[in-house]
Amino acid sequence: MQITTSTLQAIRAGFKTSFKGGLDQASSQYERIATVVPSTTSEETYGWLGKMPNMREWVGERHVHGISEHSYTVKNKDYELTIGVGKNAIKDDKLGIFAPMFEEMGRSTKAHPDQLVFSLLKNGFTTECYDGQNFFDTDHPVLDEHGEKTTIANTDGGAGASWYLLATNRALKPIIYQEREKPQFVALDDPTNPQVFSNKEFVYGVDGRSNVGFGYWQMAWGSKQALDAAHYETARAAILGMKGDYGRPLGITPNLLVVSPALEGAANRLMKNDQINGSDNEWKGTAEVMVVPWLA
Repeated sequence: MQITTSTLQAIRAGFKTSFKGGLDQASSQYERIATVVPSTTSEETYGWLGKMPNMREWVGERHVHGISEHSYTVKNKDYELTIGVGKNAIKDDKLGIFAPMFEEMGRSTKAHPDQLVFSLLKNGFTTECYDGQNFFDTDHPVLDEHGEKTTIANTDGGAGASWYLLATNRALKPIIYQEREKPQFVALDDPTNPQVFSNKEFVYGVDGRSNVGFGYWQMAWGSKQALDAAHYETARAAILGMKGDYGRPLGITPNLLVVSPALEGAANRLMKNDQINGSDNEWKGTAEVMVVPWLA
């Protein structure tokens, strides 16, 4: 095949079509547990995470909910995936072997937010959130009904495979996916470009800017205990009973049980079976099961 401007344009269009095909066919799960927040700069600060406003009787002047003193900043990162196509491969008309690679590039691009979001969730036992504690922690600081400092847990520890009971039915979900620039397909295929000339290689890739962070820890319970009725009851009761400062109930109802493939059976038995060990299963249908390969 002769390398001309029109040939290169056609090749670029073909690779982009394969990329888009993979992108469109791939499924993703991250938006089930993450709120997508558009970003307009290199980083975003979520100072309001320390506040959960509540309606009250209007007596006297308005009570203005100010931004909390908590300063939680998520810095955007650059991500890329690049494929090089040798000049000789084009001359020898071997482009067919590259189509699956570009389709897989599309799939990988679609999966990238999943990888970021679920990796952060999995590392929530050792990664800090807005209050300076690990996202899953036994000592989240709050004020009790008398204004005295106390702590609340959203984990019961353990050493086994982790599972997560989440409330994803509110405006802000447990994880924040911050998107500065959506992934874009780009090409470096000008034959006169020094890099192309020196390496005898045309370069095609995708790049974008984003990052992830934690939302409200009150909407999540993480456990490494056995996924059974007793530990599920502990998790569900903890989220239902969550209170904000001054003992105010938050009214959070968990609705999603997130597990790795290793716990799929245990999760389905707990959420779908009529009976467990010969007794009525009172927890049947209280949460939807979501199995996430990225948690394996």
